[in-house]
Parts: sequence; structure tokens; C-alpha cells
Amino acid sequence: MIGKIAWKNLWFKPLNTFLSVVLLTASVSIISILMLLQKQFEEKFSSSMDNIDLVLGAKGSPLQLILSSVYQIDAPPGNIAYSEAEFWMNNPMVESAVPLAYGDNYLGYKIVGTSDNYFTYFDLKLTEGTFFTKDFEVVVGATIASNIGLKIGDTFFGTHGDSEEGEIHDEHAYKVVGILASSGKVADQLILSNMESVWHMHDHDESNHQSGEEIHPHEDKEITAVLLKLRNNMAKVTWQRIIPQNTEMQAASPILEINRLFSLFGVGITAVKYLAFGIMFISGISIFVALYNTLKERKYEFALLRIGGASKFQLFWLVLLESIILCIVGFVFGIIFGRVGVYFLSITTQEEFKTAFDPTEFLWKEEGLLLLATISVGVFAAILPAWKAYSLNISKTLSDA
Repeated sequence: MIGKIAWKNLWFKPLNTFLSVVLLTASVSIISILMLLQKQFEEKFSSSMDNIDLVLGAKGSPLQLILSSVYQIDAPPGNIAYSEAEFWMNNPMVESAVPLAYGDNYLGYKIVGTSDNYFTYFDLKLTEGTFFTKDFEVVVGATIASNIGLKIGDTFFGTHGDSEEGEIHDEHAYKVVGILASSGKVADQLILSNMESVWHMHDHDESNHQSGEEIHPHEDKEITAVLLKLRNNMAKVTWQRIIPQNTEMQAASPILEINRLFSLFGVGITAVKYLAFGIMFISGISIFVALYNTLKERKYEFALLRIGGASKFQLFWLVLLESIILCIVGFVFGIIFGRVGVYFLSITTQEEFKTAFDPTEFLWKEEGLLLLATISVGVFAAILPAWKAYSLNISKTLSDA
């Protein structure tokens, strides 16, 4: 009964109710979006760093090198000589090394030349087909296969560079021989071949090359980067100094650079969260003002409820419940609009960076705390108006009527 009265009272002044719900919805949706993006962003970055101690690449920005080689979301600072990189790859301190060679894309998805180590390095499995064994054979990430419908046996031509509108290399067609199982890692968004395929695609003197050859000289060949897993913690530190001092390369630490990136993002995310909680605080003020201003108009209603048998506590609970209902409605709409926001943002990031976010994921702990915070705002906003209703003098109110 009290709940039904509270619901009807909310629409006594619909404009006030609408304003409070809008403010609550805005604050909850912003916080919900930030929490989802932060969690999924950090998970994607952390999972792709597994087993990578250092990245060997051209001198330049260490962060640019990490983003381009580990996460495939930036242009690399340049190329390095394979023979020079091979010297460090074969060092006894190296437990495993994965070379990467870029150059082309297909419909915006990067074609990456690498070695067999890539699949074991990131624990990648096939859903169908086989791994590449010859030049111009490719293994396609799960997301790519799903998005553009590539199947085993399909062929396609690569486009030079990172842009879909670049020069098409129609001298050789790539052939799909394997489809990777979804892993949640960067490989879902990549087309993988052997390095020789990338080299031959950009080799101006192909007179001695026959498609399908598996052994090729590496002299004068270049690669983009090498992912290194080291046996010794000391090497992780010293190589970052030794390599740039003695070669034309640098050795960047993914953990160090991504922690710096997270710290920068963290400042921005925290600032936006403060803004969202500020909006929530304003919505609490809006609820307080709306409830307090209607008390004078509703005191006769409260007096009649008391005469009808309602207790002081029921009047207190009635006002409190109105505020709580407002907050719950605002929270529900905020969660819904937050998911819609993540969905459209995911479409944009999928198109621009080939990275998607899951709008259907629920953060039960974090969003449960957000619900409690939202309800707390409503409770604090309604305490004084509810107390006014509780302490209402029935006889004085009716005598003034």
C-alpha cells in the first residue's frame, strides 16, 4: 500500500521527477561506462603482455614500439635488420623469441609475418585447418573470420601499409589454411603468415623466387620487432640500456610502458568519475528540493493518512521510499544507457582500432556498490523531508486547514 502511494506521489510533479531521473541516469551511465571500459581495457592489455619481457625494435618512442608490436594499435617506429636482431634472439639469456614483420593489411586487418613460435608463445589453438607451412599461407584470427567471413581455402590480395585504400599487391594471393580459436588476445584481430611471405611481397627482385619455397636467405632482410622472453631478471634491466648503446635498436619493457599508460589513463578516468559523482550529488540536491518543496502541499495528505491509521514511521518510510524508487529507476536507466554507450563505442573502436568491447558484461561487485551509492544519495536527500513528515502535528495541521 505504501509503495503504491509512493509511486503515485512521484508523478504528482512529473517535471521534478523527470529531472531527478535524468541526472541520476547520466551519472550512473557515465560511471558504468568507465568501469566497463577500464576493466576490459586492462584485461585486454594484460593478457596480451603474457610472456613478453622485452620488445626489440627500432629506436624511437618505447610506448609506440609496445603499442605497435604487442597490441597492433599504432604504427611502428621503424624496421630493424633481421641479422642484427637474430644475434640477440640467439643469446643464451633468451628463453624464446618471436620475430614480427609488418607491411600489408586486408580490409584494415594487419597481415603479420612471424614464426611458428607465435602460436605456442601465446597458447593459440585452431578451430579448423592447419598452421602455415609455406609462403603466402595464412592463419586468420577468430574475429576476422567472423567479421568478414573468411573460410579455409579462400584467397585474397593484401594492401600495402595500414590503410585499406593503399596499393594492392596482386602479384601473390594469400591463401587461408587455418582459423584460430577465439582467445581474447590480439591474435583474434590478426592475419598471420611466415616472414618470408612479407619479405617476398615487398621484394623488388623476385626473379629467383618461386612461391612455395620454405628456405630463404635472411641477408639484408628487415623485420619490425621481436618479442623476447628472458631467462634472467638481470637481463630484463641491463638489456634496456645495453642494446640502444651498442646497436641501432632499443629494448622496451611492456610492463613499464603500459603501467605508465595506465597511470595517464587513470588520472583521466578518475577525473571523469569525480564529474559523474558530482552529477549524482546534484541529483540528490534535486530530489531533496523536490521533496521538501512538496511537503507544505502534502501535509494535509499526511494528516489524513495518520487519521486513517498510518503510523509516524509509515509516513517517514513513505517519503524515504519515494526517493529510493527515484534512485532505483535512475540506476536501471543508467545501466541500460551505459551498455548502449559501450555498444556504440565498441563499433567505433572496432572500425578504427580493430578492438571491441563487450557491452553485455556485468561487474556485479562494482555495479552493486554503485547501486548502494545511488540509493545512499536518495536516502540522505530524503532524511530531512521524511523527518518533517514523521514529526507532523496532526491537530495543528487540520486546525489550519
